[in-house]
Amino acid sequence: MSYKIGIMGATGAVGREIIEVLSNRKFPVEELKLYASHRSAGKVMETPFGKITIEDADTADYSELDIAFFAISGSWSKANAKKATDAGCYVVDNSSAYRYDDNVPLIVPEINAHAIGDSKLIANPNCTTAIAAIPLYALHKEYGLKKVIISTYQATSGAGAAGMNELINETKNYLEDKKVNHQAFVHPIVFNAIPHIDSFQENDYTREEMKVVWETHKIFEEPDIPISCTCVRIPTLRVHGESIVIETEKPISPADAKKLLASVEGVELKDDIENNVYPMPLTATQKYDVEVGRIRQNIVFGDHGLEFFVCGDQILKGAALNAVQIAEQL
Repeated sequence: MSYKIGIMGATGAVGREIIEVLSNRKFPVEELKLYASHRSAGKVMETPFGKITIEDADTADYSELDIAFFAISGSWSKANAKKATDAGCYVVDNSSAYRYDDNVPLIVPEINAHAIGDSKLIANPNCTTAIAAIPLYALHKEYGLKKVIISTYQATSGAGAAGMNELINETKNYLEDKKVNHQAFVHPIVFNAIPHIDSFQENDYTREEMKVVWETHKIFEEPDIPISCTCVRIPTLRVHGESIVIETEKPISPADAKKLLASVEGVELKDDIENNVYPMPLTATQKYDVEVGRIRQNIVFGDHGLEFFVCGDQILKGAALNAVQIAEQL
């Protein structure tokens, strides 16, 4: 079979990446329709599927589509998801609108594809969660997670094209001794690290940090695992890095963990410290797999603890790739 596919938000970073992933993975596309705001409607976009005229997302006829990828805002998803599903169209939503809805499955296909069931609306997790989830789940199934502590190093593309453009343009300003401005971030990002992503919550964690907690619990179907996260924005363009410490129920060794992770779908083991091989944004950029390395015994938790570093392209595994993998399950 082949399918009629719609991409809502086709001109954005995630929307464009979905188009490329559909092509690269040879998804059976019968017809591809692209949608964006009314300002972009009528423009023609070059794609691997040919030149396609962009349509207004607000007036989309979902009865013409089998699967719609939503890559716009959460409020837009809330206003339009039911229209799509009522018309018989599957929706893979990249926003946060439905991630915490008990009636909407939140899916990382390598982990919980079974949770899709007969739902026509499926939520894609936050990029930070998706990158950590695959290696964490493999370790959880084998050794049992007792505690998880995560510190992230998140690229500017997590704030969309505006974030990347701000890094590039303001770096030029800095190097030319001009005033450095900021709009996409709460402080200048150039040569800086900002421990503040999304809004602060009542417990003084940010919403980005709590997303990792809430979503991991839901995806793993393990609501009681203690998880703590600190999210930091850094001046890179693509790929989120995450330093992860775990305490396990069973004894765990770095050697056994490396052997396990090397066999996990979606993971590339990069752990050869003698040759300075470990996960980095430069090597993980535009890569489907999540890089995992710097695997070592955690000296706090001893033989029940492990520490490692992951890097994943958050526009791919954190968004577009995961969304297309969900569609492949349908």
